[in-house]
Amino acid sequence: MHTYRIGEAAALMGVSVDTLRRWVDSGRLTAERDEQGRRIIPGPALAAFAREVASGTDRDHPGSSARNRFSGIVTEVILGDVSAQVEIQAGPFRVVSMISRESAEELKLEPGVPAVAVIKSTNVVVETQ
Repeated sequence: MHTYRIGEAAALMGVSVDTLRRWVDSGRLTAERDEQGRRIIPGPALAAFAREVASGTDRDHPGSSARNRFSGIVTEVILGDVSAQVEIQAGPFRVVSMISRESAEELKLEPGVPAVAVIKSTNVVVETQ
């Protein structure tokens, strides 16, 4: 079974170490002690907790079949003649999308605007670290 140290789990959840410690201290997230007495999070417990935290996200948009939603802030918009390249910083993730210039203008996309990257893909690459 894979385990995570507090800092690793916090990075994966996109929160501070202090927030993750509060979740453990309050009993929201299960932690154990390793041989050196450090708190570690069992992989299955972290996965279940991540699903629980994100569960409201999918259900907020029942009219959509897309399940991958990243809330963030627009950091760059490059307008071309026909298309626009839009960059969104969603927590630690940078999402770049090509959309029509007309759509970018209708949505009034510019740096600083809050946005959600909704991703529905038939091809997703999974890598291990």
